[in-house]
Amino acid sequence: MARVVVDVMLKPEILDPQGQAVQRALPRLGFQGISDVRQGKRFELEVDGPVDDTALARIHELAESFLANTVIEDFTVKVEEVKAEAGK
Repeated sequence: MARVVVDVMLKPEILDPQGQAVQRALPRLGFQGISDVRQGKRFELEVDGPVDDTALARIHELAESFLANTVIEDFTVKVEEVKAEAGK
């Protein structure tokens, strides 16, 4: 089993009000020196079988058509190593 991660972020030219709200709150919470915050989404997909070029192409298609609004969002697809959980 493999894990494929799709990270979705607003394009840099798109206003990110949630990120701005977090950025404005940080100094009040004692966190200094953070000049920008962008908020995004992370999808973790557990894939049965090998993650070959065909599987990655299908996941890219899924991300482009369903997980991201490509008019205002960019996305990346990457394979992560799945660590075995204790007792499994």
